Amino acid sequence: MDTLQIIILSLIQGLTEFLPISSSAHLILVPAFTNWQDQGQAFDVALHVGSLIAVIIYFRGDITNMLSAWVKSLITYQQTDDSRLAWAVLFGTIPVGLAGLTFKDYIETDLRGATIIAIASIAFGLLLWYADWRGKRTRNEYTITWRDVVIIGCAQAVALIPGTSRSGITMTAGLIVGLTRSAAARFSFLLSIPTIILSGGLKGIELVKSETMVDIPAMMAATILSGIAAYLCIHYFLKLLENTGVLPFVIYRVLLGIFILSGIYIFGIDFSVNG
Repeated sequence: MDTLQIIILSLIQGLTEFLPISSSAHLILVPAFTNWQDQGQAFDVALHVGSLIAVIIYFRGDITNMLSAWVKSLITYQQTDDSRLAWAVLFGTIPVGLAGLTFKDYIETDLRGATIIAIASIAFGLLLWYADWRGKRTRNEYTITWRDVVIIGCAQAVALIPGTSRSGITMTAGLIVGLTRSAAARFSFLLSIPTIILSGGLKGIELVKSETMVDIPAMMAATILSGIAAYLCIHYFLKLLENTGVLPFVIYRVLLGIFILSGIYIFGIDFSVNG
């Protein structure tokens, strides 16, 4: 991998991991306009590590409080806002874990076409707009109920369909159950931590079993660059969200989906799915 490839792929992954615009919809554009080969599993793991480090550093105060309260709840059986939020994050991860293990092969073989990614980008983008328009937006993340956890957790499992956007669909579900925009985004980001650990861990295990040669400098660069991009993305996205809403991202998703579909069926562009 050359330097430009490392930089572009790291920035794409770092930004699209947390913006509601779908990383897979962007990554299929890369091989269509370049001669780059697939970056490989090792590089994917490095990108996930960068995103994970970014979200942990950004929410380090919240995570510390949640972990402390969660441990105390195991000992005293008494719940606080932080412990309930910690339990919500843990239980909200179960659906995507079960769905990933059950449908992994089907998703990787039958749902990774560019057409599906484009349609999902448009459809779930419009659903995000609807949820923002109809949602009451009156509750924060500490008021999440078990019903909300089931809804948001199952929505995250739907994000296994390429083009959906994990952050986008979980924010959509959060808005539907009445969370504010920032609360929906914050819970989505916290929910990403165990999800990234699970997906990155599975890829890491596969990488070890395959005994693939690893380009250490490239992986380190990818981790650092994607981490910086992800951290800045979280910071500015949360600042802008309450003022701008989700409409700019919805418009972008729809235009991106139309661009991909037009490229396939009008201009005959080969959008080979990357990774």
